[in-house]
Amino acid sequence: MNYQHAFHAGSFADVHKHLVLTRILEYLRAKPAAFRVIDSHAGAGRYDLLGPQATRSGEWHDGIERLLVAAQQGAADATLAALLRPYLDLVVAFNGGAPLRLYPGSPLIAQARLRRQDRLIACELEPQAAAVLKLALRGDARAKVLEFDGWIAVKANVPPKERRGLVVIDPPYEEAADFTRLVTALAEAHHKWPTGIYLLWYPIKDRAAPDALARRLRRLKMPKILRCELITAPPRAPARLAGSGLIVVNPPYPLAGELRVLLPALGRIFAAAGPVSSYRLDWLVPEGAETIAKP
Repeated sequence: MNYQHAFHAGSFADVHKHLVLTRILEYLRAKPAAFRVIDSHAGAGRYDLLGPQATRSGEWHDGIERLLVAAQQGAADATLAALLRPYLDLVVAFNGGAPLRLYPGSPLIAQARLRRQDRLIACELEPQAAAVLKLALRGDARAKVLEFDGWIAVKANVPPKERRGLVVIDPPYEEAADFTRLVTALAEAHHKWPTGIYLLWYPIKDRAAPDALARRLRRLKMPKILRCELITAPPRAPARLAGSGLIVVNPPYPLAGELRVLLPALGRIFAAAGPVSSYRLDWLVPEGAETIAKP
């Protein structure tokens, strides 16, 4: 599966991924000490939802557009609205208050939440995407773009000198082997920086690859591995995404509780786009920890 960022910008998977990313950044910002974000497969960082690729897929209509409409109609209670606000405010600000057209990728979301003392390393190997990303981050001394293999860059850039921060690993899954490389990259980086926060995204087309990933992660015997999945459709043709999965290693303490609020709400909002909506939230490690699953 080739999960190209531009075709899926603003989709339900992006909302899922970037909402959790924003929640983690909020907790990093809560302490005065500096932090660093390392984004392994950063993409172009900036996406035109009316451009040819996003228009061709149209996935943003059932993703960020649907969530913004729900929020504007007051569909969220006070607790849910407070959890959504930093992410939605960021998307609105990215559009300058104008109607939704532009969508920020993970490096620009991270940049928007950096303070003066914080830093961002965004890695992108594809030349055209890297050029767009460099332009988007130009002039910001806190951010650096590396036109470099993201798999290698993760290991090479940890631990950061700040000793606090987040590694985002979101490859395009051009090859089935990317699921295996995900585990290898995490194991190598965690060995060097066991206190870092790691956010790993993976696509869900069926259960085979995600379940194999979970088994490999359990075998690492790495503590504090939280799994978070959102399914919006039954399995379809190979090119069609049915669900979005996230692995969070060393999640901020409140995150699991927040996801108990966010996941069912996202399920309700996105259910209108299809006949199936389900979620899963569980601890892969340690074994026997609380599990939540809604069929």
